[in-house]
Amino acid sequence: MIAIDIQNLTKRYSPIRGVFNLSLTLDEGEIFGLLGANGAGKTTAMKMLCGLVRPDSGQASICGHNIQEDPAAALRKMGCILETAELYPYLSAWGNLEQVARFYPELPPERLQEVLELVGMGRYAQEKARSFSLGMKQRVGLAMALVHKPRVLVLDEPMNGLDVEGMVLVRSLLQRLATEERVTILLSSHLIHDVELTCTRVGIIQQGELRHTATTADIKREHPSLESYYLKEVSHIDQSESRIL
Repeated sequence: MIAIDIQNLTKRYSPIRGVFNLSLTLDEGEIFGLLGANGAGKTTAMKMLCGLVRPDSGQASICGHNIQEDPAAALRKMGCILETAELYPYLSAWGNLEQVARFYPELPPERLQEVLELVGMGRYAQEKARSFSLGMKQRVGLAMALVHKPRVLVLDEPMNGLDVEGMVLVRSLLQRLATEERVTILLSSHLIHDVELTCTRVGIIQQGELRHTATTADIKREHPSLESYYLKEVSHIDQSESRIL
């Protein structure tokens, strides 16, 4: 089953900045990593997919629900973190989760503690968010994205601020969700090593266009690392455009 279906999605901020004709389909259980430089269009693409930015043209669907035509149905299937997790500083980790859970009255109360344990924040459930480090806030943000058991996760820099233990925990959690629960995950990260260890497929986005995609397994067979693959592909793209100019 196709979990994410993006067709010719475009948001133009200037002739050279934005996202242009992005098309991508992800099946159930895929973990897809978007790689690209700052300003390449990763966050804009994710914001359009989450209904936070209206595209100029194109369509996007989550589990068959068009995000423009039926955003409520699409968003119920999705959990997301965009850029940095924003928390109410005067509420505890539990209290922040309660605010999200209000939109899902069918959730059992024990689900809140369950997801806090999943992200390693169970013992901090009653602490105020204002005392949390960036990494702790990211963990709570991930718990908020997971609380309603979404079928799709959209994660922009999910490892931001995490220590080594946190990175390993989150990476293991995402892989378990994908393999055991068939959750589909679209993520971006500047931590290319974590993308290599986490994702089943990756794509390079440059100047707002998705230029190349490949499975992580194929990349590992043909290149020393994901980093070398990325740098080689970006170099080829730059050289090709220089010849055209």
